Amino acid sequence: DHAWCEQKAATNAITIITQNPERTELVDDLLTIVREELDHFEQVHQLIKNRGKVLGSERKDPYVGELFKFMRRGIDRNTSFIDRLLFSAMIEARSCERFRVLSENIEDKKLAGFYRDLMISEAGHYTLFLKYAKEYSENVNVDERWKEWLEYEATIIAKYGKNETVHG
Repeated sequence: DHAWCEQKAATNAITIITQNPERTELVDDLLTIVREELDHFEQVHQLIKNRGKVLGSERKDPYVGELFKFMRRGIDRNTSFIDRLLFSAMIEARSCERFRVLSENIEDKKLAGFYRDLMISEAGHYTLFLKYAKEYSENVNVDERWKEWLEYEATIIAKYGKNETVHG
């Protein structure tokens, strides 16, 4: 599950780039995120192989699917763009939190360090997406919309239990 989450994060950043190629600073920063997410994917894949396992098929992430439904599309380009950035920030923020929990509770010190490094990286991604949402917003009150995202996400989280997934 974790490996596929990293791959999807890279794909999401590529999607934002392809939809906003004129935003040079954003493209530069998201290219860095793409490389980092693919590096994380490779690292997780290596951990899987080192444990004698195989990657396995991608699984749908119901949490992300529910968040995706909340994105506003078709209103105007800027509103859709800002919501895509907030969607991305939400996922990165929650990944950061989960990696912190893992890093603090795994007995394997090497793996705990790995998750701590990922936590730091995801925190940087989360804050970058929020920064760009605020910078590029033309007609959206980003702080107000972020609050709406948090409230919506709370309804999603209330539905979940203890699945063996990064976002479950």
